[in-house]
Amino acid sequence: MLPGEYAVVVGAGGLGHIGIQVLAALCAAEIIVIDLSDAALDLAKKIGAHHTVKADADWVEEVLALTGGHGAEAVIDFVGEGDAIEKGLAATRNDSYYYIVGYGGKIEVPALDMIISEKTIVGNLVGTYPELVELMALADRGLVKLDTHEYRLSNANDALRDLNEGKFTGRAVLIP
Repeated sequence: MLPGEYAVVVGAGGLGHIGIQVLAALCAAEIIVIDLSDAALDLAKKIGAHHTVKADADWVEEVLALTGGHGAEAVIDFVGEGDAIEKGLAATRNDSYYYIVGYGGKIEVPALDMIISEKTIVGNLVGTYPELVELMALADRGLVKLDTHEYRLSNANDALRDLNEGKFTGRAVLIP
């Protein structure tokens, strides 16, 4: 992405915080991060986000204001459920890209809206092997760092509870 363009990351959790760092390392776009958690937004700011926006009812309007009313050239949705999909598409500029990584929701877009807006929806489960090599090179150079919280394997239920309650940012790692 080029200077003067915008990338929106929806969800700054386990995968989202990695995506923010990759964007910061590889492109010149302004990065806008959306999340419910103040702790996740604080982390996002520390790792490369230029703007953070609380995921409330008005976050699309805030993104539109930050982008001069046009929306972002790329929206990367790591949530993929609730109203994230609808809002993510609304925050995507015409003739641009909405990437769906998170899952659980449903994409329903009238065909006429897709034709008129010329937006492209891209689903992504995992990257390619060369992309993994590139990610490892970024990590090796210190440009991408995982925010991890370790739990003993015997405390897996605690990790799930803490994740569900938003008690940590980043990733939980189970240690045998």
